[in-house]
Amino acid sequence: MITVSNLTFAFGTQTLFKDVDLKFTNGNCYGIIGANGAGKSTFLKLLCRELEPTRGEISIPDKTRMSVLKQNHFAFDEYTVLDTVIMGNPKLYDVMKEKDAIYMKEDFSDEDGLRASELEAEFAEMGGWEAESDASRLIQGLGLSADLLYDTMASLEESQKVKVLLAQALFGNPDIILLDEPTNGLDLDAVHWLEEFLMDYFGTVLVVSHDRHFLNDVCTNIVDIDYGKIKMYVGNYEFWYESSQLMQRMIKQQNKRAEDKIRELETFIARFSANKSKSNQATSRRKLLEKITIEELPASSRRYPFIGFDMDREAGKDILQVEGLGYEEGGETLFRDVSFLVGRGEKIGFVGDERSVTALFRCLMEELMPTAGKFHFGVSITTSYFPRDNTPYFEGHDESILDWIRPYSKDPKETYLRGFLGRMLFSNDAVYKPVNVLSGGEKVRCMFSRMMLFGSNMLVIDQPTNHLDLESITAVNNGMRDFNGNILFASHDYEIMSTVADRIIEVTPEGMFDFRGTYEEYLAARGKA
Repeated sequence: MITVSNLTFAFGTQTLFKDVDLKFTNGNCYGIIGANGAGKSTFLKLLCRELEPTRGEISIPDKTRMSVLKQNHFAFDEYTVLDTVIMGNPKLYDVMKEKDAIYMKEDFSDEDGLRASELEAEFAEMGGWEAESDASRLIQGLGLSADLLYDTMASLEESQKVKVLLAQALFGNPDIILLDEPTNGLDLDAVHWLEEFLMDYFGTVLVVSHDRHFLNDVCTNIVDIDYGKIKMYVGNYEFWYESSQLMQRMIKQQNKRAEDKIRELETFIARFSANKSKSNQATSRRKLLEKITIEELPASSRRYPFIGFDMDREAGKDILQVEGLGYEEGGETLFRDVSFLVGRGEKIGFVGDERSVTALFRCLMEELMPTAGKFHFGVSITTSYFPRDNTPYFEGHDESILDWIRPYSKDPKETYLRGFLGRMLFSNDAVYKPVNVLSGGEKVRCMFSRMMLFGSNMLVIDQPTNHLDLESITAVNNGMRDFNGNILFASHDYEIMSTVADRIIEVTPEGMFDFRGTYEEYLAARGKA
């Protein structure tokens, strides 16, 4: 359990949040949400005492073990995977290492023997003899091979390190688990496993995530950080979202009724205040007018960009034909024997090996030359591409956002571009910001701006939600769902997959599987539901 009392935290003159009182109890999972910069990660750092509050206190019972998902993927490069996972329980790891060091002594003394026996008892009590099997179970659950246990972290790929550090945070049944974006870099199978793990977990979980489906599945409560306030709501993310939208609509309706009544009373007073026979009625209405108040809408730092795709021309009958496509890189086969025909208006979600899918998209966009097969776009098809890695689009560029976007626009006038960029949350002087200093989320919004200006009738989109907040992800989801043309896409976001795709193609180095149906139907057919 965690008790937060009168918590205030400030950076210099800026107060991030003030007078926060919350209680987090066992058996619950708390989803922490808020706009970028609201203070979600900072709040977690305060809870794990990485930061000190400006005022107030955070109370955690003695002997409570807290585990935190580490963000530095290179911090454990010199250690094996097994050691890295076991470090999730520092006390157990220290006992294990001290015990092993004693046994390695050449001049083993009686004192060493006594100390070793003490450590053995402590080690057994903490479940040390099951540590290796527990670590193996965790990494296998996340989709890694048990053969990696004795490999060094330095030898792993980035995606593998992410999973090992997550296993570290979950290891040894901690009382409290703090997770900051735990689904980043996870494939859908690993996300599903993590959901199952957390739903069965007995302790207290606090999680920051931009994955709406994940928050819906695992959270019992939502903690909303917005404009210096932190409020807790019972229910998952969808319940919070619907409730907050309902509240906004109710306040707007009440305000409209109040405004209509005010106008009615003001009109009566203006007409009859000088009329002696009506003066009493005018006076009573004036008193009534003074009592009517307009409810203030709750202030919010949330901002939704506008993402919508318009086609300059309709697609013809022929869309895309792919025949026997394959690609090898450095002697490694990334995909082979990929064949499919795209029908008009189809939105195809691609799943499977992520490197394979990215390579396929790059072949279709002529960034890579396939090693086998061929493909053909219809003569009426115009494409727009959102790459997984947007680095080449910004590397070596120091111009402003305004000048960066100008070559992609049919209307180069500044007034038009400023208005367009304003809808993408680049308002006022933000349009003059150099693109080489943009955040990851800002670069993604630039890439979507570029796509929207093309007016293409086919979109190829590879992992669009990386670096985005919940509001921007919602906007991307809506834009893809409402688009009337074709989309080929890959996404970790369950909601996007389930609300956009009407066909699923699974691509792996071994081959492909073409399923005509929704994402949920595909999962059921493949036994993954």
